[in-house]
Amino acid sequence: MTAERMTAGFARVVLVTGMSGVGKSTVLAALNQRGINAVDTDEGNWIDDVDGEPLWSIPLVTAMLDRQRDRPLVVQGTVANQGQLYHRFDAVVLLTAPRAVILERLRNRISSDYGKSPAERLKVEQEIRDVEPVLRAGATHVIDTSAPLADVVAAVERIARGLDVVPAE
Repeated sequence: MTAERMTAGFARVVLVTGMSGVGKSTVLAALNQRGINAVDTDEGNWIDDVDGEPLWSIPLVTAMLDRQRDRPLVVQGTVANQGQLYHRFDAVVLLTAPRAVILERLRNRISSDYGKSPAERLKVEQEIRDVEPVLRAGATHVIDTSAPLADVVAAVERIARGLDVVPAE
């Protein structure tokens, strides 16, 4: 956390990112239950459609990050322009899982139909191959979500509270 943010009374701000099916929404819901303010940028008006590509509305996300807060903020997002704001986060956490685990989760999840069609599954596999390495390169922490959910949530909570500064794998 920067000295400026510490003296201004800001709590830590963490980005959680990763491919579809790694459990980002599940982790965010559990963090909210633990008193961590968690915002899923897939919901609401945080995303603009730019020529068919979902991108963060940089002014809206920046305004959210600028708000003073008394508890940590965890922001979830996986969009092509998120790297423009990496400097605004105290940590960037990549949630990951083995390909087979991700595909099984997509097949069985009831919260969304995304990833169930053959075309979507092929797209997910392509993103695991091509996008996840880019996310990994920008991450400060990498967490394998094939671990028990309680362990994954506890790890993200430690990062959000500034209790875990272990670097990315």
